[in-house]
Amino acid sequence: IVEEIINLMADIMIMSDTEKIMIAGSRRSLPIVKSQFMKLRSDHLEYVITSFKQHTGKIHNIKAYLLASLYNAPMTIGHYYQAEVNHDLR
Repeated sequence: IVEEIINLMADIMIMSDTEKIMIAGSRRSLPIVKSQFMKLRSDHLEYVITSFKQHTGKIHNIKAYLLASLYNAPMTIGHYYQAEVNHDLR
């Protein structure tokens, strides 16, 4: 999975900024996607890989899943860990 993530990120970063890319059913401008990718930290990648491993049976398009997960990771990681904490406190 790590190799797929690296290849996907490299593909996105070398694309022309004039292109649009489909993420989770919405067209996004490439500069915005690149900006989101530049915010990724190691904990975001760990979060994406963990989520991928938990949902492998439900994923039909791995590239699309990874693209959406990487794009959204900086915005959703806090909610994920808060849900984990809330679950552990029950």
